[in-house]
Amino acid sequence: MSEDTLIAREQRGNVSVLTMVYRPYNLLGPKLINAIVEGVEQARDGGSRAIVLRSGLRHFSAGADLDIFDKRFDKRVEQGSGDSSSENRRLNGVEFLRFMELLPIPLIASVHGVCLGGGLELALSCDYIIAASSAKIGSVEATLGLHPLLGGIQRQVQRIGALRAKEMSMLARRYDAPTLEKWGLINLTVPEESLEKTTMAIAEEFAQGPTLAHAATKELAHIAVNDGVAAADEAMARVQAPIWASEDLKTGLASFRKNGPGLAKFAGR
Repeated sequence: MSEDTLIAREQRGNVSVLTMVYRPYNLLGPKLINAIVEGVEQARDGGSRAIVLRSGLRHFSAGADLDIFDKRFDKRVEQGSGDSSSENRRLNGVEFLRFMELLPIPLIASVHGVCLGGGLELALSCDYIIAASSAKIGSVEATLGLHPLLGGIQRQVQRIGALRAKEMSMLARRYDAPTLEKWGLINLTVPEESLEKTTMAIAEEFAQGPTLAHAATKELAHIAVNDGVAAADEAMARVQAPIWASEDLKTGLASFRKNGPGLAKFAGR
C-alpha cells in the first residue's frame, strides 16, 4: 500500500470494505472527505450492495484536521461558516453528509478506538453504526471554542433528542459505546475482538437484501426526518415505483409462495 493512500478498498462478495488509513488519526478534512467520496462512488458504480467504512489505524477518527481552521479563520461568510472554495473540496460538509445519507446502498460504520468530532459526524452519516465496547465517542469541538460544524448537532437531535444532543455538544465529553447504544445514537456494541466478524455479518445481511427496496427505505426515512411524515407520505408512490418493477420483488413473491418467508435469494435489481 502506498504511503499516499488514504482509503484502501477491498471487495468481499457484494460488500465493499473501505478502510481509512490517513495517518496519524484519520483526521477529517478535504483530503479524506474527497477520498471517501471517491471510494464510495467506486463501490456504488461497481455494483456493491453494502459498504463498510472502518479504520485501519488505532482510532476510527480523532476528529477534524485542525489545519483547515487556520485557513478558514479569516474567510468567514455571513452566517459564520468559512468559505471552503479554496480547499479543493468536492463537497462541503453538509453536501458530504447528504451524499452519504442519500446513497442508495446501505452504509455501515465500524468504530474502534476514539471517534470524536468530525469522526462522529462521519459515522452518523451511515445507516448502521457498530462499535467496539471499548470505543470512546463524543462531540468534543467545544474544547476548541467550536461546536460540530458538519451537521452533527441536528443529526444527534434526530436520534437522541435535543437534551442529550446539547449535552454531548456543550459538555464535550467522551462517552463509552454501550452508553450511546442505550441512548440510541449507535446501533450495536460488541467486544473489540468480535468487531470485524460481527461487522461483516451485518454487512452481508444488508447486502443479501432487496437493494432497491433498501434504497427506497433510506430515501423515505431521510424525507421523514427532514421534512416530516406528511412529506414522506406524499413521496411514497414516487420512491416506491422502482420496487414494483424490480426483479427482487418477483423473486421474493415467488419464493414466499413456494417456500414461505425469509428464503428468497435477491439479486439486488
